[in-house]
Amino acid sequence: MVDRMASSTLQDLPPLPSYTLTPRPSMIPGVPDIVCQLLAPVIAYWVVSGFFHVLDVYDLCSQYRLHTPAEVLKRNHVTRWEVFRDVILQQIIQTAFGLVVAYFDPVETIGKEQYDIAVWGQRLRLAQGYIPKLLAAVGLDALALGGKVHNTYPQLSGALSGGAYATTTFAPWELSVAKFIYWIGMPLIQFTVAIFIVDTWQYFLHRAMHMNKFLYTTLHSRHHRLYVPYAYGALYNHPIEGFMLDTLGTGLAYLMVGMTVRQGMWFFTCSTIKTVDDHCGYAFPFDPLQHVTSNNAAYHDVHHQSWGIKTNFSQPFFTFWDRLLNTAWTGGDISARYERDRIAAQKKVDADTAMKASVVNSPEFNAERAKQQARSSQRQVLDDKQGARVIAEEAREEQEVKQSLRRSTRRKSGFDAKAISDRMAGTLHSRSPTILHAD
Repeated sequence: MVDRMASSTLQDLPPLPSYTLTPRPSMIPGVPDIVCQLLAPVIAYWVVSGFFHVLDVYDLCSQYRLHTPAEVLKRNHVTRWEVFRDVILQQIIQTAFGLVVAYFDPVETIGKEQYDIAVWGQRLRLAQGYIPKLLAAVGLDALALGGKVHNTYPQLSGALSGGAYATTTFAPWELSVAKFIYWIGMPLIQFTVAIFIVDTWQYFLHRAMHMNKFLYTTLHSRHHRLYVPYAYGALYNHPIEGFMLDTLGTGLAYLMVGMTVRQGMWFFTCSTIKTVDDHCGYAFPFDPLQHVTSNNAAYHDVHHQSWGIKTNFSQPFFTFWDRLLNTAWTGGDISARYERDRIAAQKKVDADTAMKASVVNSPEFNAERAKQQARSSQRQVLDDKQGARVIAEEAREEQEVKQSLRRSTRRKSGFDAKAISDRMAGTLHSRSPTILHAD
């Protein structure tokens, strides 16, 4: 009997079912799935960013902050409004690109699921044909083993016999495994490959933007105005960089692995949440996103510091490219560097506070009243017989003082090291986002 079943499996496979395709109904009635795909990442971005922003504003969970509020205030070279504006612009570009891609995509259909599951069942049946050969390689007689367990475990007997079953349909275990492969296994593989594509795309493009001076000064330097990252600054980029790095990278991964619209919605949303979490500025011990992968807020924050800007390029998921290409931070303990920056920022805040306190009791200045007083004084002087002469003398004295200052400036040496140093420092400070770390 075993011999008969073994020969039949080579001749026959369970038939594939017929199917009828129909358009996939919307996940939310009245809202196309493509709209959900494009809106879900945007909503997730602001919900998660809003959570971290509340922590910032009310100084909650401060023990887990990577930077102090003073550092956010004094070390960043861009206002929160500018960050918000540029992020909105990038999300508009992302949405427009998604609509263009969706326009060329065919309409998604359903009805072929059971057929595809049966295809995987056939593949499993064909794969069983190699079991006797594999067991024979280690000295076991698969057909004899199948005959011994045929009455007790008929499905195991069929598998050991090379996929020979008494019926012409799929065995229950074959259908179960085929369903698992179709509904869970393949989507997991698609997500894994898509993550690899995104990490690879972003690593090499991100690294190029640091190694190439033109790309850095023209595009990427804008993102590095945030020396102290915060959550909703995750997508703060030059619009061209944002499109190339984030929109195009995830879009290509989505298309290359053949995701459905709903799979793409989850992939884009997860990528967005991970990017926000990497810029949140908090190192939570209970945040799963910061422990599932080695790339987290603490890892990426090093890249935003002046001393770590040429390291830790990987984003947003894993760090394998940094490890393979030796671009991970290897400078040892960074606590002293962080403490130095905290102290420097706090000193600036304290100096500003002291300056404001020194004028807290000064009388309120009324500009309009001051103008009225000036006009009244001018009329009084002009009405006086000697008024015109007094005004002329004051004007002449003021002109003599200006001329004296110009002459003294020309008599000075042409080389003033301190003045040149101060001027260069001011220039570098004002342009630091574009040139300090371009080389």
